[in-house]
Amino acid sequence: MERLISIHGLAKRYDGFALEGIDLALEPDRVVGLVGSNGAGKTTTLKALLGLISIDAGSIEMLGAPIAGASRTARIDAVKSRIGVVLDACAFPTASRISDVELIGRASYPTWDRAAFWCLAEQFGLDRRKKVGDLSRGMGMKLTLAFALAHDPVLLILDEATAGLDPMAREEVLDLLRAFMAKGERGILLSSHITTDLEKIADSVVCLDAGRLVFDIEKDAICDKAGIARCTAADLERVRAWERSPHDGLRIQRQPYGTDALVPDRAAFMAAFPDIVCEKATIEGYMTLTLKGELL
Repeated sequence: MERLISIHGLAKRYDGFALEGIDLALEPDRVVGLVGSNGAGKTTTLKALLGLISIDAGSIEMLGAPIAGASRTARIDAVKSRIGVVLDACAFPTASRISDVELIGRASYPTWDRAAFWCLAEQFGLDRRKKVGDLSRGMGMKLTLAFALAHDPVLLILDEATAGLDPMAREEVLDLLRAFMAKGERGILLSSHITTDLEKIADSVVCLDAGRLVFDIEKDAICDKAGIARCTAADLERVRAWERSPHDGLRIQRQPYGTDALVPDRAAFMAAFPDIVCEKATIEGYMTLTLKGELL
């Protein structure tokens, strides 16, 4: 099956900000997490992907169809009907009721499944008589996710889909996403500040910073292989000597209690320095040390 998303050399320039040279791919049966600080370019990338903004350079394809600069052809419309989208704010009219949202879906998608929508609405505790404007942020996200799933898409593009949800509700949403992926030959691009959610579901992680691609790495290379060593000043001198040969590029961040070092291979480090505490890396820790750390 063709790639679900293929972005090459994406560039978009605004006054005071430039997104430059972004490459991103999503294969079937994969979940890609998109991370970065506020203003890194994540939302700009998603808007370009969805054709909501023009781009200055590069190419974008979804489900094999060109998106950037494409005219509204029947093929593009067909591609968009196979995509479910959840942005970081509920996009439905505030005066409409949830029952009206279901009618919007029925009119918008030939594959709309009314029963599936109401099943998800009931699961999420959404009252059909409730007005969109009266929903909390979390409930609005649940409504948008129910809408995105109810027309049986093959690709989900999610921007902070678990934001505003309590831990139990976030786990409920992650279970829905796992069920979506279990159907096979589907994919999810999930932008999120809640990196613990990405640790539970993502296959790889893409990090942007100041409009640039910083890393694109398998999640297991972060959470299973990498480590964060807690070093004293004396430890650093020993690590520095070890690091100069096959282990160039360790990044460190000085803390009040010592220095944290990002270790690409935790097992190798622990074999060399069994007396230095080296914890498993998290996505947040890996990203922080990559973006803010200095080379040892």
